[in-house]
Amino acid sequence: MPRLSHTGIKTVGARNVGAAIERCARALRKARVHFGHGTDNARDEAAELVFFVAGLAHEQGAGAYERCLSARQLERIEHILRRRISERIPLPYLTHRAFFAGLNLYVDERVLVPRSPIADLALRRFQPWITPTRVRRILDIGTGSGAIALACARAFPRAHVDAVDISAAALQVCRRNVRSLKLQSRVNVLRSDHFAAVKGRRYDIIVSNPPYVGRAEMRTLPREYRHEPRLGLASGADGLDSVRTILASARPHLDGHGILVVEVGNTEGALLRAYPKLPFVWPQIPMGGEGVFLLNAEDLDAATGAL
Repeated sequence: MPRLSHTGIKTVGARNVGAAIERCARALRKARVHFGHGTDNARDEAAELVFFVAGLAHEQGAGAYERCLSARQLERIEHILRRRISERIPLPYLTHRAFFAGLNLYVDERVLVPRSPIADLALRRFQPWITPTRVRRILDIGTGSGAIALACARAFPRAHVDAVDISAAALQVCRRNVRSLKLQSRVNVLRSDHFAAVKGRRYDIIVSNPPYVGRAEMRTLPREYRHEPRLGLASGADGLDSVRTILASARPHLDGHGILVVEVGNTEGALLRAYPKLPFVWPQIPMGGEGVFLLNAEDLDAATGAL
């Protein structure tokens, strides 16, 4: 009889990719881990784990399921799965990779795991809210790993992007991703508390996935979130401290045709109560996700008194 580890993986017997995925998925479901760092279900997370260890591209899909795994690969899968379950570490911190808007990025615990629905808007080049051919300068506030900044640089190949973050540690990760994608000539990485380091600069697009978790919600987050930098999550009593700063300061940095795009997640209700006069647009996100608002420069002009 094959020996069964405490994670539920047979150390002998699960010799191909498909079988390893099924066994990992069952172990993840049984352990009731929290999903939300790149995947939302056990099977997808199991597939990412097995494909990562096997060195397979996800584009190969089910065609790779019959591929045999070596004993060393099986041991590596079990080791990662054990840590994922026992320590509740998000899988991207164990594989050091995350996928965002078609990009393969390096991540570790210095940055949030990229997962913003802004990825879908970047792939659509923020249409119909801006004319892509007019975009020359973009600002990403709270860039972390650089995911949104780099997605924007890819979406707008004639644009220059300023990627700013208050965390020097996060910017080390960001610079690594900029170099990996060979975008140093168009992505400028700056340490900045919101707009502090970009005084006098104006942009066609200002985009941000700022911290937006309120004090009460921080106390209830699943264990997986404790591995992420608190600086990237917590934002005061109601979760709006950073968003307030962005709304109060964005207009002088926006060109006349520019747009402001900000993710607020489930702090959307608190935002609407705080700013009832602002004409927020909430784009539909076909790939899933919500809580992203959009305002144009004229909206901010007209609503100056509401800020």
